[in-house]
This record gives sequence, C-alpha cells and structure tokens, in this order.
Amino acid sequence: MFKPVRRLIAPAPQVVERDCLRLQLDGREIAVLRVRDPRARRIKLSVDERGARLTLPLRASLVAGERFLQAHLDWLSTQLSRYQQVDAFPALERGVPGLLPLRGALLPLSWHDGRYARIEVTDDGAQFHVPTRLGDAGLRRTLKEFYEAQARADVGRWLPTYLPGLPRAPARVRLKVMSSQWGSLAPDGSMALDLALVLGRPSAFEYVLVHELCHLLQANHSPAFWAEVEQRFPAWRDERSYFHEHGRQLKAQLRRLLQVE
Repeated sequence: MFKPVRRLIAPAPQVVERDCLRLQLDGREIAVLRVRDPRARRIKLSVDERGARLTLPLRASLVAGERFLQAHLDWLSTQLSRYQQVDAFPALERGVPGLLPLRGALLPLSWHDGRYARIEVTDDGAQFHVPTRLGDAGLRRTLKEFYEAQARADVGRWLPTYLPGLPRAPARVRLKVMSSQWGSLAPDGSMALDLALVLGRPSAFEYVLVHELCHLLQANHSPAFWAEVEQRFPAWRDERSYFHEHGRQLKAQLRRLLQVE
C-alpha cells in the first residue's frame, strides 16, 4: 500500500533571514544586523565583537522590532562603547616594534629578517622572524600557529593532572577562534577551546579546560556538574569573574592581532 503523500513530503525548512538596519547613534551611523530566526522565542538585542544584532521570532513584526530597538538605544550605546574600548588594541604592523599578549602579559615584540617565518620567545620578549617576501597572509598564519603551539603546550601540561577520575580522555582537542564561547565538548568527546584563552592569565585557561573535562562526567550545568568542577578547581568563581571583566578584551585582541598590517 502507498503511504499517505503528506508523510512522504517533508515540510519546507524555515530559513534564517538577515538584513541590515542603519541608524544614527551618538552622532554617527551604525549598522544593526536584523535576523529573523525561526528558533527565536522573543525579540532580543545583543552586541558582541562583530557588532549589534536584533533577533526577531517569526511572529514578531518589523515595526515591533524597530520599536524594541528604539527603546534600548541607551543600552546599545553603552555596549558599543565598551567594545570600542577593547577593540582599540593595535594590530601588529610589520617592522614596527609593538606588544604581543601572551599568558596575561604583554611581551615587547621586535622584528627580524629570517629565512623562514617564526616567533621566538626570549627573556627580552618576542622576536618575529620574517622572510622578505612573506605576505600578510603568511604573517597571520605564522602568528596563529604560534598561539596554537603555545596553547597546546599549556593543555598538554595540565591535562594529565585532571584525567584521573574521568571516564575517558577527550577524543581530540581543537583550538579555534570562537565568537562567544570559551570552550565546548561535542557528544563524540571532541573538545574545542578558544584560541584567545592563551592571551589571558593561565589560571583562566586552565579553568576552561577543567570545565569542559567535567562535561565528560555531566553533560549539563546541573549542581552535580558544578560539584565536579569545584572538586577539581576550587577557584573557578574567580576565573569566571576574570572572564566577565576581561573576556571581551581577550577576544578583541586576538581578532586585531590576526589582522596583521
């Protein structure tokens, strides 16, 4: 027998729609990304390192969204100002001495001719060795690989301490640039960590690693999960406060650094 047609035809997927709103705020024009998201349950205005975003559920009208935006302009101005402050960290400029953030410190950075691209950390700071013909893409790649190597060294040093008592080790650990999260653990046990962590103080990075490892025991944020974190890293509240105060700056610094000029 034939199955009913309605069972054979899947409903059309609901897509996320995006457009841009422009408005005057504090004497300048700003762009607000307007997103109509089928998963959204309410109108939401948010700001991150990429800019302002107005999210609308399917049932909300454009007029309702614009009214919501107008009602929260003071909040929007404050949030954008904060991001402008943390985004003021200068990008690296080839050949110009600067500062390289690493593990909560700012290392004096000097530039040197070299046969191949590499960054070395010495007692005097960091040295960026650059071949004459290396382009900007090569500089960015070298810097990213340097941070990845430093972060992997930290993870490799801490991980053996926390493996006892866990059901298994992470399937793999990936370092990537993350827009809002600091880490995540996939159902298959793969862990992702934000590359910006290596810019901040090491104890904060270590806390995020412990946090994600504890998800191997509790795949949630229940009291049982936080008890596992507390047992392994009692000072976790201090590190969360650190991220609340400095997290935006760390992510903004990494973004600027990877835009080598």
